[in-house]
Parts: sequence; structure tokens; C-alpha cells
Amino acid sequence: MAGGLSVFLVEDEALIRMMIADMVEELGHRVVAEADNVRDASAFAMTAQYDFAILDINLMGVYVDPVADLIERRRKPFLFATGYGPELLPSLLRRRPILRKPISIDQLKTMIDSLFPEGVPH
Repeated sequence: MAGGLSVFLVEDEALIRMMIADMVEELGHRVVAEADNVRDASAFAMTAQYDFAILDINLMGVYVDPVADLIERRRKPFLFATGYGPELLPSLLRRRPILRKPISIDQLKTMIDSLFPEGVPH
């Protein structure tokens, strides 16, 4: 994808967050905002400029659904990255794509491509 996408990354485990950020960059995109808790993620969800978000479902024991709701209100695409299954998601969010941990770069690329079938929006 020429030009790349800007990504908002929400993950509470620093090593996993760095690994996902590295994969995002290797795919030609860039992480423009990161958060490891619901409070910071909620602020970024409403103010950061990003094309899509990658959200861990469980942030230090707190579910990320309030952040997902904010992103959905902005009509931005997002996906969940988790070791959990869709049954832990609020019913309205179960239709969102889920990237299962451990994440591979090929799975991430496939998921991003599915969010943007027309290519990079600009």
C-alpha cells in the first residue's frame, strides 16, 4: 500500500506493543499513537489522527470496549488483537475482525488489507 496507513495501537504489554509496532512499520505503515490503558486510549481515540486502530481486548484487567465505542463513533476501522475469543466482546463489537495472539506479520497484513480493500484512504 503506497503511502502507508497511520495506526493507533492499544496494548498493555510493552513487548507485544513493540512487536506489533515493528510489524506495522515493516508493512509500510506507521504507529502515530500508543496507549496501554483505557484512560489514555480513550483520549487518543477521540483526538489522535489515525486511519485505523489495533486494540487489545483486556488492558490490565479492564476491557477495551469504551475505547472501541469511541473509535466507532468516529467511524474509524479497528480490529482486536487478543488471545481471547469473540465471546468476551460486547455483542455489538463481535462483528469486528479479531487478530489472534501470537500475531504473525502475514496475519496482520491480511487483516489490514481486509480493512482497506480499496487501498490507502487519502
